[in-house]
Amino acid sequence: MSESSRPQRGDNLDIMPKRGKPTLRTIATIAGLAVTTVSRALSDAPQISLETRQRVHRIAREIGYLPDRAAQRLKTGRTNVIAILLDSHEEVVGFSTSIMYGIAKALKETSYHLVVAPNFLSTTNVEAAEYIVRNHLADGLIFTRTEPLDARVRLLLETGFPFICHGRTEFSTPHPYVDYDNFTFAYEATRRLIAKGRRKITVILPPKRLTFCQHILHGFMTAVREAGIAYEIPEAIDLDTPADLLRDFISARAAAPEAPDGFICPGEVSALAAISGMSDAGRTLAVDYDIVAKETSRLLTQLQPKVDTIHEDLTAAGEDLGRMLLQRINNPDAADLHLLLPPQINFPIG
Repeated sequence: MSESSRPQRGDNLDIMPKRGKPTLRTIATIAGLAVTTVSRALSDAPQISLETRQRVHRIAREIGYLPDRAAQRLKTGRTNVIAILLDSHEEVVGFSTSIMYGIAKALKETSYHLVVAPNFLSTTNVEAAEYIVRNHLADGLIFTRTEPLDARVRLLLETGFPFICHGRTEFSTPHPYVDYDNFTFAYEATRRLIAKGRRKITVILPPKRLTFCQHILHGFMTAVREAGIAYEIPEAIDLDTPADLLRDFISARAAAPEAPDGFICPGEVSALAAISGMSDAGRTLAVDYDIVAKETSRLLTQLQPKVDTIHEDLTAAGEDLGRMLLQRINNPDAADLHLLLPPQINFPIG
């Protein structure tokens, strides 16, 4: 009798053993299925009906079943772990939490677990990635803040280790990525300030080593050249500059001749620092100057509604990263694992 034709009874969680770790047999007893069917359902075998797979996964979650990873690794060679290599930075509010929440959503109905590997455990980014690959600590790797010729990407392409990055590179060899369209963000932010009558616009760029610095700069320069408007690109600060130093720089610049009256801030912290610095110099938001900022947490919308914002959905990005990495793990030849997420622009009318 096949598993689909087997008479089913209601899931009776009361028959779960009072002591001991839940096993495949525990799930099989509760579900009224054979142990082999449960094992295949947990592995998402396509021969098992979707309804049965979902039911078995639900029972496993409810009773707290966890597979024996050591046994699985011996049997399949896989760890059932996805590692995310985090380069934490203060600029983007809730960056790590939002990205990881999205990845966790993508992994929810699978046997994979998410493990965080902070970069500070190693001297360089590539050493952190190399440590994970060399010791086979995960089946796939996710990382952020890419560089044009990112050493991590080169390493992982050469070793054939499954990965996906949040951000693009300039390698000619295609590789999986999810990115945000920072060109369009900067272009539309600049056009918005021009439309509001601002005569000299400045942009706070990311560190020059990061790929998305080039994308923001390109979008900004395209818009100011089209309009023939004055602009300024400060060299002494960038998106990673601590907020207090950023505030002091902007306050001093506002007091100097020919100060900018329009600011593009690719993050909420830099926008708040700019507002504080301009306030210290006696300037009033939406009167003496305007700001367009990238927002990831809705913080500015609530605290500074006079700031125009363009949204980046980091949770959605994390979910796409997790989903596409699973595709790469299950199919090394999978193509078109590239996604460029559009900015969410909703400027108020008037």
